[in-house]
Amino acid sequence: LQRFESSRLRMFHVYVLKSCRKDNWHYVGSSADPRKRTQSHNRGKVRATKGYRELSIIYTEAYATRSEAYRMEMYYKTAEGKAELKAKLTELGVW
Repeated sequence: LQRFESSRLRMFHVYVLKSCRKDNWHYVGSSADPRKRTQSHNRGKVRATKGYRELSIIYTEAYATRSEAYRMEMYYKTAEGKAELKAKLTELGVW
């Protein structure tokens, strides 16, 4: 029972990283552990972000399932989703 309860509490996240080296460069990803995943990005383990290190998390959204988080990650990578995300992050003052 304990194992079932702990697995139900596990959340999956969509995260946005911002490059500290390059202005206006952002990366959207999804992970069960965005902090650990950001460490992988900053170590150069992710080809898409290797040239943009040092990266910091500027935004996260939590979802109950991996598939929901992945769906939102893919949406935020579309033109419509990018515009929505940029508006959201601009409103929060982190874009």
